[in-house]
Amino acid sequence: MLPLTKAFSAMFSRKQEDSSDTRGMPHGSPIASGSQTANGIIRPAYVIERYAAYYPMNHKRRGMALIFSHNKYNVRNVSLPVREGSAIDCKRLKETLELFRFDVKVYPDFKLEEIKSVIGKVSSMDHSDSDCFLVAILTHGEDGGIVYAYDQPYELSLIWSFFTADNCPSLAGRPKIFVIQACRGNQLDHGVKVQKDGVARYSIPTHADFLFAYATIPGFMAFRNTTEGSWFINELCKELQENGHRYDINTLLTFVTQKVAYDHESVSNMPEYNMRKQTPCVVSMLTRLLLFNVV
Repeated sequence: MLPLTKAFSAMFSRKQEDSSDTRGMPHGSPIASGSQTANGIIRPAYVIERYAAYYPMNHKRRGMALIFSHNKYNVRNVSLPVREGSAIDCKRLKETLELFRFDVKVYPDFKLEEIKSVIGKVSSMDHSDSDCFLVAILTHGEDGGIVYAYDQPYELSLIWSFFTADNCPSLAGRPKIFVIQACRGNQLDHGVKVQKDGVARYSIPTHADFLFAYATIPGFMAFRNTTEGSWFINELCKELQENGHRYDINTLLTFVTQKVAYDHESVSNMPEYNMRKQTPCVVSMLTRLLLFNVV
């Protein structure tokens, strides 16, 4: 378990201005082999026992982690506020992922074509010696799975569809994690007061082994502290550092959801945005438990 610094653990202890990531707010053992696809048949880089409980996490590399971090925008006919505090999120997430041996690449304020170029190149790589793969997107967003690049909006499916088993065979059967810090609409959560109380060959679905960790539920805003970063990324990094080698990823994300939901409340000089709540949302298509082993 990794100790946290006093400054890190004391986050949000001060009443600082909270913003949001919506444009609407004014402020088993592997068997190594080459991956290939022939005649529609996916031959993954390794095949493990059909009902193995855990993903193998003993490859040569942990895997790549791509962070698309957006702070400023230049979108035609759309006014998007600067994402104050985003740089803190990016730095904290990068440092945390590196503790877990991820090969982290940061792409700040990339245009959509630049994002597509990076994703296309990475999806065509051979990931046979990697445990897993991760993408984090820190930006403004809207309802319907829309997020913003520097110059235009795009659908999240544009990113993750590159890594389905048929498009990226070397990641077939391996966990693919997507972390999205962005609003998913303009609704606000007012909250309520609570009173005390071996080799086994089998087919792999092309959309299996994905995990999506969203900062908020569909239709709602995600908050970001303007000086300390977002609630969601803050709690995710804290939970990974404290318990990342103890619990599987779905359990960790349950505790992240608990901390964000119970411990945070927005602070704003605008009454409609003051004292509002947030609930992260996890969508898992993982077929095994994902536990980051101690190296």
